[in-house]
Amino acid sequence: MMRLSKMKSLVEQQKINFKHLAMRVFDADRLVLSQSTPYQVIAEFKQTRVRFYASENKRYKEPLVFVAPLAINMDIYDLYPYRSLVKHFQDSGFDVYLIDWGKLTYKNYQVNFLSFIDKFIPKCIEAIQKHSKSEKISLHGWSMAGIFVTLYTARHPSNPVKNLVVLGSPIDSYASGYIGKLYKTLAYITTRNPTIKDYAYNRLPKLMIHSPGFLNSLGFKLLDPKGWIDGNIQLLKNLDNLKLVQEDATLSHFLNNMIDYPGGINQDMLFNVWLQNPLKHGAIKLKNETIELKNINCSLLVGAGKGDQLVTSEAAFPLTQLTNSQDVTFTLIPGGHLGLMSSQNSSIEFWPTLTTWLSERSTPIKR
Repeated sequence: MMRLSKMKSLVEQQKINFKHLAMRVFDADRLVLSQSTPYQVIAEFKQTRVRFYASENKRYKEPLVFVAPLAINMDIYDLYPYRSLVKHFQDSGFDVYLIDWGKLTYKNYQVNFLSFIDKFIPKCIEAIQKHSKSEKISLHGWSMAGIFVTLYTARHPSNPVKNLVVLGSPIDSYASGYIGKLYKTLAYITTRNPTIKDYAYNRLPKLMIHSPGFLNSLGFKLLDPKGWIDGNIQLLKNLDNLKLVQEDATLSHFLNNMIDYPGGINQDMLFNVWLQNPLKHGAIKLKNETIELKNINCSLLVGAGKGDQLVTSEAAFPLTQLTNSQDVTFTLIPGGHLGLMSSQNSSIEFWPTLTTWLSERSTPIKR
């Protein structure tokens, strides 16, 4: 009798596993949990939208502004209802704004770093200042967006940035492990050959180095192939766990829906940041415009993922020594390049640290 009961239980378990597997394969979108936190769009500029996540218990005057990097979709900022970066800071008493750049395409091939630093970011921040009725803001940038917000803050001395958070951004690109050594070697080769250097830096058609979203998705997966394989193995072992199946579908939705990198952005990031590695020395030249990091004097928090193989801690750390800020903090964050933003360990260890850092440097609202 007990044996029969056990067999029935196993059959039922297999039915559940098959049902979850079928949903994961054929109806994955229905399992996605990301971007469930309500928001309001307070400004639109072409494909760019400025999202507003209002805090129900606002405690600080200065809003927290997330500037998204290109290529990624907005899932990463609101990944799960129970582990959402924007919701965490909402609940911590901060009004939150998220600059969503939308879907860039081949038509945007001329867009470059200066487009964001001099035009797009200032325009979005101006709209945020007006909407929030706050002259000052806290500004957050991860990955490429960390470079954007760093250069924006350095480029515009009268900027409204009170607190600057830069995570996983290459300041000394040659220090990023094996990929840093590769860039250093490529830079050496191009420097020794003036013809190659002139073509690569000045004459290479931007349309040729435009990278479509599917290639960016592949690139992110290749950053951690073992993690991707292990994740699929864990999924197959735990098909009875609907929550885990939903989380797998949600993360896959994020990774499989990357957005294009315009050619002009790739040119600046590859040749002007990674290969030339000028930020290590505190300045960068873009279209005959020199931007010096010493112009940054706001409170500064720099972070790097403990397991980040794309931007190592050695690559991110130099920013702490290149500004004129009198209030500088450096921290290591659990996870790799993606995990430092969204992993469970990051949410447990780093999010409260960042919350405390911001709250101590923000203006409390008098009740």
